[in-house]
Amino acid sequence: MQLRWSSIMLVALFIVCFAAGCSKESPAAPPVKAPEETAQPEETSAHSPPATGSDPEEEAPSQLDGMTLEEKLGQLIIAGVKGDAPTVEMKEMLLSQYVGGIIFFKNNLSAKPKDVADLVNQLKAWNRTSGQAPPLFFSVDQEGGRVSRLPGVHALPTARAIGKTNDAEFAAWVGSSLGEMCRLMGMNMDFAPVLDIHSNPDNPVIGSRSFGTTAELVTRMGMSALKGIREEGVIPVVKHFPGHGDTAVDSHLDLPVIGKDLKALQAMEWLPFVEAIRQDVDVVMVGHLLLPELDPELPASLSKVLITEQLRGALGFKGVVVSDDMTMGAISKQYGMGEAAVLTIKAGGDLVMVAHEYENVTKVLDALKQSIQSGELTEQRIDESVSRILELKNKYKLSDETPIEYPDQKLAALNEEIGKRLAAMGLAPAAAAGQ
Repeated sequence: MQLRWSSIMLVALFIVCFAAGCSKESPAAPPVKAPEETAQPEETSAHSPPATGSDPEEEAPSQLDGMTLEEKLGQLIIAGVKGDAPTVEMKEMLLSQYVGGIIFFKNNLSAKPKDVADLVNQLKAWNRTSGQAPPLFFSVDQEGGRVSRLPGVHALPTARAIGKTNDAEFAAWVGSSLGEMCRLMGMNMDFAPVLDIHSNPDNPVIGSRSFGTTAELVTRMGMSALKGIREEGVIPVVKHFPGHGDTAVDSHLDLPVIGKDLKALQAMEWLPFVEAIRQDVDVVMVGHLLLPELDPELPASLSKVLITEQLRGALGFKGVVVSDDMTMGAISKQYGMGEAAVLTIKAGGDLVMVAHEYENVTKVLDALKQSIQSGELTEQRIDESVSRILELKNKYKLSDETPIEYPDQKLAALNEEIGKRLAAMGLAPAAAAGQ
């Protein structure tokens, strides 16, 4: 009898506990929607940056914790290389200097896409051997028109010709084609589209690279092209903030000066960049332009006023800021390579582009390290930029693990599509520049 009573009490106790557990306050489960109410997923390209359960912003700090100072500083560099085949210098730059990205020019890109694939695959393999190195940015200026670097593909029309069609859908197709040709040859970052407004007919460097002479047209065409590139899983980089359209000097040769004040810039040059930021562009390139009404001393690419106070502050940009090439005359004639790199990081920039000469990469890395030792820069400031860079690489799922395949057949199909589309539009492929 005693045993039977104890069993009854245990069962009763279990029932009471279970009921109490079920009665705890908790959010109600959302009602299941009827089929007609179920939200449909947005249409995305098969090559868009994939959505994942992990947050790139959460992954970056753990990656950062395991990096040495030298490895962090290397991530701040996008470097140029010599030649179109793997070299000892390329290998050392990855294994000893931990450079985080490569920019390719015409002389690096053989006439055979297969050779481009071989070069990219070798660089990936070397980067993997350096331990837990983050994957590399493989970047290129593939704008279409006269700035077309990649071999084996039809050069698409100039931005000016695209703008004249006034067809945003066509601009999106051009962007998609640019992204596809980049992706097929292993490029994961494209320095395009150009968002400069061609408002000065004496401009020697922008010209046909601009979609047009009005902010409305440049914005509409530029956002369509940006979307097309991004949907191919390639990182678009808008350029050249704060606006290179109203200049009469080529910054490759010397420093252009723009005399406009803040209100004038906000009413014209900045409008396409504002919209790009609203559409969550990941990377903005800052040009070598002096705006004395905002900063009478430093070019935009080295200016805290332009990068931190205006681009990041007033315009609200949260992504990665990359400088234009520091070896251009606008900078190299007035600043040492290391000095310029320190200034752009102090100003709030993240990626320093050093497009020519291996010794310039060494100068930049030495200067950055010395600036930390002297207290001019802090490692915390370096960590801010490296975190943004790692988040971007995680977001686009960049990887050095999988080699790219030889793209010949896919490029042939793309060329056929480009030819048909341009013929239908009454346009012809543009001649590419030899840069």
